[in-house]
Order: sequence, then structure tokens, then C-alpha cells
Amino acid sequence: MANFFSNLFGRNNDPKSIISFDIIDSIYSHLYNVQGSLEFKVKGIYDNVVVNLFYFPGSFDHEEGKAEIEKAGFKNSYEVLNELYKKIDIGILSEEIMQEGLEYDFIHIQFYSEPSAEMKKYFNRVLNNFIIIFCCTNSLETNDFKILYSSSHFIDYTKGLLDTQLLDINKPKNETQEIGIKDFKIVLQGICQYINIEIPETIELPSSENLIENEEVTIETFEEFIKLVSRGNIEEKELKKQSKKLFKDFKKETKDYYEKVEGHFDFFESIDAWNSDWKFDPEDAEYFISEMVGADLNFDYPEETYSHDLFPYIQSALEKQNLELMTYDTHGDNYLFFVANKDDVKRILELSELTKIEINQL
Repeated sequence: MANFFSNLFGRNNDPKSIISFDIIDSIYSHLYNVQGSLEFKVKGIYDNVVVNLFYFPGSFDHEEGKAEIEKAGFKNSYEVLNELYKKIDIGILSEEIMQEGLEYDFIHIQFYSEPSAEMKKYFNRVLNNFIIIFCCTNSLETNDFKILYSSSHFIDYTKGLLDTQLLDINKPKNETQEIGIKDFKIVLQGICQYINIEIPETIELPSSENLIENEEVTIETFEEFIKLVSRGNIEEKELKKQSKKLFKDFKKETKDYYEKVEGHFDFFESIDAWNSDWKFDPEDAEYFISEMVGADLNFDYPEETYSHDLFPYIQSALEKQNLELMTYDTHGDNYLFFVANKDDVKRILELSELTKIEINQL
């Protein structure tokens, strides 16, 4: 079992909040005693939620981990832990304590959120990393926690940890943190539902839904998807044909990339879509998007602006018509654009995950 040092700060057990010690401790107990890693879908959260229980020093006791620690300028993982403790005002480990080889657990929860208004200029989604470190408040037993946060990818895990910042859930520093905290509450409810943790009635739930109820993929799922990405501009006969074909390909679960996307390209060729090289001029964008929306689209942009740098200006012009430019992810050096009704974007992204037809916001 983990050992923790005491510190002096208010205990995190708001009886109305799902971000509380009792909830976090119940999740920890499952991770420690039953299953140390979880990955699953939470309704309303893009892609899977990933939950891991890690510990110092064992989780860093491998060649890559040791190299990262040395690269960061430390001799061992305990010294990395001390740097985290300094960030959250917990007393650091002495050399004598380090020699005892005790284990210090932490929980790492990862998931994506919608970007803030400012970040939307650059990203389709933002990764949230919530690092939960346990501690003691006026007690010799673990009865509290603090959270470190980062929106960066942990390519170098040690550096990722060291770059985290203390998170005050009641006072987010920016809109990215504010969105992340809001979704974190949904994720915690989803975790509880996923591993059957009973949530006290005093807690104000962020959602009244069953957040882990999996939506069954049927031929009607593909019909809905096609109607939305085509904005209803498709003949009933073609709708049935394409949905039947896409559903058949979906059930085959082929792992061959070219075989998988061939049907997707055939589908997009049957609706108003624009297959473009990754380099395109504003004149091309105006012409082809005008063709897709059935009306002249003119947008202002700075001189010498091309390709993806045009996206903010295109989207601003389309937004006036309650439309949004989206793309099928070809995983190649070209774009496959289509225009969607802005009110349908969220559902299109949900259906994208279900149907495995990779759609991106721009």
C-alpha cells in the first residue's frame, strides 16, 4: 500500500462535488485491487478515456523511464516525485526515506475536450491530463489529494509530469482548464458507472444520462451519418445503397487501410465533396465551397494566405450561414472536404466514432 506525507490544506471532500476524496478513493481502490488500467468510451467525450494507476519508483523502473529521468537531470524517480511535491506544497522525501524503497501511487486520467475559442484556431481538440496525487490533511492516514494538470502530450513521460501545474478546480486559470474541469466531472461519473461505484445521493451529478451506454451500430446509424454529412442532399435510392455498402464494410472490420477507405471515397464522391491537394489557393476554396453550398461564398483573407491558413477565414464566412467546413481524414497528403450544418457537427463526430469513418473539424 502507498505511503504518504502530511501537509496542511483544506480537505477535498465537498459532499456535493464528484471531484471529492470519497469518489477518488473509491476509484483508486478499484485500480489498486482489481484493475490498474481502464480504457473506455464516455458519452459526450471525444475518443476513449484512459485511466492508469502508476507509482514511484516501479512505474519508472525500465530503460526508457531511467533515460527520461537522467535526461531531466535527476538521479532517480523519487527526485522527480519531490519536484511534483514542491508544486503542490507537500513535504519532500528525505534521502533516508528514499532508501526505504516505499511506493507512492498516483492516478493519471487522460481524455480529450473541445478547444477553447482561442485554441480552435489551431486545434480540433485538446488533451487533458489530470494527475491525482494523494496526501494527508492533519492525519497520519491518506485522506486527501491534489491535482496537477497539463494539456500537452506526454511523449516524454517524465518531462510531461514535470511540466504539469497545480490545478485549482474552483479557480481555473484559463478557458482550457475550465472546459477540462467541466468534462473531468463527466469523466469521473463515467468511471463510477463503468466500474460500478455507487455515487452518494448528496453529489450533484454533471449528467443525468448513463454515460457508458454503448450505442449499437446498425444500417440506420450509417443512414443518419449520410444524411447529416450530405445535409440531406441525397436521393433515397442512393442513401440506401451507400448506407448498405458502408455497413457491410464496417462489419468486415478489415485492417487493410486501402481496402477500408476505398468505400469511404466512393461514398464522398456520391455527395457534394471536394477532394483537394493539401496545397490550395483561396480562389479554389471559394469556387469549390460555393459549389458545395449552392451559393457564392466570398471571404476576406490576408494576402499570401493559402491552404490550411485559410481555414479560420473560410469558417467565419460559413458560420454566417450556420455552416461548417469539415474533412474526412485521408491520412494522406490531401483533404476530402464537405460542408455540414453547424448544429449537426457534434452528432457527426459522435457517429464518426461509431462508424469508424474518421471525420475531423478544421
